[in-house]
Amino acid sequence: MPAATINHHPLPESGSVPAAARGGAALAGAATVAGPLSVPLDFVGNGLVSLYMSSRAGGLAIDVNLNPDGRCNFNCAYCAVDRSQLSREPVVDVDRLARELRELLALVHSDRIQQQAGFQNLPPELRRLRMVALSGDGEPTLSPVFCEAVETVVHVRALGGWPFFKLVLVTNASALDQPRVQQGLQHFTRQDEIWAKLDAGTQAFFERFNRASDTLEHVLRNILLVAKERPVVIQSLFARMRGQNPPASEVLEYIARLQELQAAGAQISSVQIYSANQPTPNAECTHLSLPALSGIARQVRTATGLRVTVH
Repeated sequence: MPAATINHHPLPESGSVPAAARGGAALAGAATVAGPLSVPLDFVGNGLVSLYMSSRAGGLAIDVNLNPDGRCNFNCAYCAVDRSQLSREPVVDVDRLARELRELLALVHSDRIQQQAGFQNLPPELRRLRMVALSGDGEPTLSPVFCEAVETVVHVRALGGWPFFKLVLVTNASALDQPRVQQGLQHFTRQDEIWAKLDAGTQAFFERFNRASDTLEHVLRNILLVAKERPVVIQSLFARMRGQNPPASEVLEYIARLQELQAAGAQISSVQIYSANQPTPNAECTHLSLPALSGIARQVRTATGLRVTVH
């Protein structure tokens, strides 16, 4: 596993840089590809807040782990989280979260970041903080302190004296219709974003791949709920299962779901296509090749007209 990989299943893209930063070429259909970069992440020693390189953000990103106990209502085939090694603390301490976030922001916005192993040779544009992500070792919106955590991060942003940073919620969308989650989202500005997971086009594949205590219909309904109010980013992971690429019919159904969201009024700013790029406990689920991912991206772009990136 690359040193820059975070074992948070919604963010399996850390440890890569944008194609523009490494001279990479864009794919046909306006899809872009990010390449690998190894950057150690554990130099801070925080328990809730950590730093990583994000190809999707185009530089440094801070991850806020709202699920150190691993609570999740999905059991995705590709999930690399080892829940036997996770914290047993049931609730995040928001005071600790604020303290760790302030300390890491101070580091990122100081010259000390250049002294850290793996960061010395990064070009200045990749040392810029691009976002703070609400994520976790599970589903962040299931955290009982989700709203308080959002308020805490927004408060730190407003009063800390640092340059403005974008707040991103990385979610499987299953709880976006819950009042407490809606309350938390009220603190998001127009510059903040929601990155919603959509890995399947049919209920059958959803059950086999995401293995969730939910339905695909509910997930789609929740994505539409928030996407009517603000643009969302769709995150879609494709993998090989039992040595086979995703069925062509399932890819077409997935594209059809995107088209249905568009037709219903969903504002989709972009689609992120990626694969399981770190070892998973499930030997049946393995990485899908870049050519296969690029092919899916071209199909999505052609059928929907959406901006698509490959990671």
